[in-house]
Formats: sequence, structure tokens, C-alpha cells
Amino acid sequence: MSNSIVTNPEAFVALRNLERTNEKLSQTQERLSTGLKVTSATDDASNFAIAQGVRGDVRALGAITQGLNNSKGIGEIALAGVTAISDLLQDIRQKLTELANGGLTTAQRVIVKADFDKLMSQAYGFVSNSNFNGRNLLISNATNVNTISNLNGTNLTLSARSAPGSGVTHLIKSLAAATLGTDGAASNAVNAQSVIVAQYSALETEINTSLGALGAEIRALKFQTDFLTTVNDSTEIGLGNIVDADLARESAELTALQVRQQLGVQVLGIANQQPQILLNLLGN
Repeated sequence: MSNSIVTNPEAFVALRNLERTNEKLSQTQERLSTGLKVTSATDDASNFAIAQGVRGDVRALGAITQGLNNSKGIGEIALAGVTAISDLLQDIRQKLTELANGGLTTAQRVIVKADFDKLMSQAYGFVSNSNFNGRNLLISNATNVNTISNLNGTNLTLSARSAPGSGVTHLIKSLAAATLGTDGAASNAVNAQSVIVAQYSALETEINTSLGALGAEIRALKFQTDFLTTVNDSTEIGLGNIVDADLARESAELTALQVRQQLGVQVLGIANQQPQILLNLLGN
């Protein structure tokens, strides 16, 4: 290799090597600080594109899970209301049976009828208070709650218990408005028996149907929520495999690059001394 005071190829080579080392050192430090080996398309275009798609799935799954949890809350509150009414039906049936007793005096019928009215008012209160996040499946104008359950857009449905003429609210109002006289006339006892067969039986059937339907629909929401939680966890693990840095390996690489950087600086310093050495030789 020729010696020259005009050009210094050794210094150029040393400088290029030092620049490459500094670049690798910067990349390693970034991976350690972010915990990611792929932070942009310039790091790895294909894996970055895949990671972006997976991140979108993770966010979508989170939103879907939140929606399912909200719907589950609506269903559970409605189920609590229906369950409370179901428990109350035993007392309502008892009062109707007492009113069907032809041997009651007028005073006795007044007392029993007042108890019946209070029970019906309480039943309606259960309906009106079965509200979650502004939705109530038991009121007369309730509508179904449809919730996206997966990334394909498939819905799970919570059915409103408000079918015209047979919904919970309609049947409670129908039973509450039934003709149940308070005097001792025999016809009042007959009317009470008819109410048991008609209005009460219709309400009891709807409550039992609602218990089964809501229970099944809530279970479906719960199972899907649990499934999506597992899918989301697995998806995040897969995303980590694509973009996460191996911190132990990167730490070892950082130490090695720091040593190379120090050596590179020394080599560059030696190379930069070469022209001065030649000048000293010429001066001698």
C-alpha cells in the first residue's frame, strides 16, 4: 500500500467501519429502549406489514369483547328482573287463590286485594328498574340487542321480552288490571279463578320462557367473551414473536458493539496519524 500525505485510504476504511458500527449500535440501542426489533417498514417491510394487520385485529378484538361485556350486563340485569318477578309470582298466586275463595268477607277481600295490588306494583317496579346503560329488555317498547361477536361480523342477540300482547310488561299490566271485586259477591271469587287460569298463567309462562331464553343468551355471550379473550391473548403472543426484541441477545450485542466502537475510534486515530508520520520522515 502506497503512503501519501494527500489521501489516506486507511483512514477512509477505518471511518466507514466506525460508521457502520455506530449505525448498528444505534439500532441496537433503539431495540433495547423500545423492546421491539421491528418498529417501522425500514426494519423489515414484510413483518412490519403483518404486525400492523395483527395490531388491527387485537384492537378490534378488544372492542368486540367490550361490546359483548356491555351486552352481557344488559342481559344479566334483565335476568335479575325476571328472576325477581318469578319469585314474586308465588305470592301473587297465593293472593289470587285467596281471592278465589268464596267464603271471604268484604273486609277480608279488601285487605287481600290491597296486598295483590302492592305485589303487582312491585312486579312492575322490577321491570322499570331492569335498566343497564340505557337499555331495558323488559319494557313494552324494548328492542333486541345485537352484538358483533367476532371479526367476521357475526351477531349474538339478546331478545327483548316485549312481543305485542305477550311481553312481560303487557302481561303484568293485564294481570294488574284484571277484574277482582272486593265485595262478597260469588262472582268475584269466580272472576279470581278465571284470572288464575288466564292472565296469571300467561304471565307465569312468559316469565319461565324469559328465564330460559335470557339464561341461554347470556351463556352464549359469556362463552364468546371467554373465547375472544383467549384468542386475543394468543394473537398478542404471536405479535410479540414477530416484533419483540430478544433483550438478552440485544444486551450482549450492545456490549460487543461498544467494544468495536472504542476499537474503531482507536484505529481511526492511528490512521489519521499516518500523514503526520510521513511529514516527520520528510522533515528528517
